[in-house]
Amino acid sequence: MTSVQGTAVEIPTEDGVADAYLAHPGDGVPRPAVLLFQDAFGLRPQLTSMADRLAEAGYTVLVPNLFYRHGRAPVFELPEFIDPGARPELFKKIMPVVQALTPELAMRDAGAYLRWLADRPEVAAGPVALTGYCMGARLSLLTAGTYPDRVAAAAGFHGGRLATEAPDSPHLVAEHITAELYFGHADEDPSLPPEQIERLAAALTRAGVRHRCEVYDGAPHGFTQADTASYHREGDERHWAALLDLLKRTF
Repeated sequence: MTSVQGTAVEIPTEDGVADAYLAHPGDGVPRPAVLLFQDAFGLRPQLTSMADRLAEAGYTVLVPNLFYRHGRAPVFELPEFIDPGARPELFKKIMPVVQALTPELAMRDAGAYLRWLADRPEVAAGPVALTGYCMGARLSLLTAGTYPDRVAAAAGFHGGRLATEAPDSPHLVAEHITAELYFGHADEDPSLPPEQIERLAAALTRAGVRHRCEVYDGAPHGFTQADTASYHREGDERHWAALLDLLKRTF
């Protein structure tokens, strides 16, 4: 098993400084970069452990605190095990912060994260890969379309609102994407109904984007997050297999 070095880092952006976590193999060899976009609960041990697992597989992984405008991580006081059903007040605090991160702000930040990675000695030259969870899946799709020359692969898991009828829906960037995409959708996810799944796949196909979209049967929204009540082991293991397969094909 590859030894992993994980460190706290700071990334200058147009609106301040984003705190983040960087994980990479400890051998000092530059590796392909993976930019990991968080879910709504934010940068926390669950996500740093996911970054470490990707680093063990041979990648340099950056997990920025997407909510840095509201403070350093953890932005919210989270229980060790997150059960939103038992803590509705948690979402009352989280949702305004999520909604404040507009697509425009998120993509401005994504540019800063990509520029920062390009300058790091731990990162090999060339494009990067993206993976995102819940809200992060949406940002993964948007980033692939906003910075096509910097992104070789992008994945999203249990994402919501990926293909709405809104004028700024993420699926509308499909025509600009050059990366290979993979989406693992949660089964019966109210934030991504069947019509959105079909609309996303149709847009990617029409744009000629190499992609695979799969629905994980029995896996609820949030199925990859082991520190939440939504965790689904079978779905999580399938997610890791699909993500690592995408990365191996791309780099």
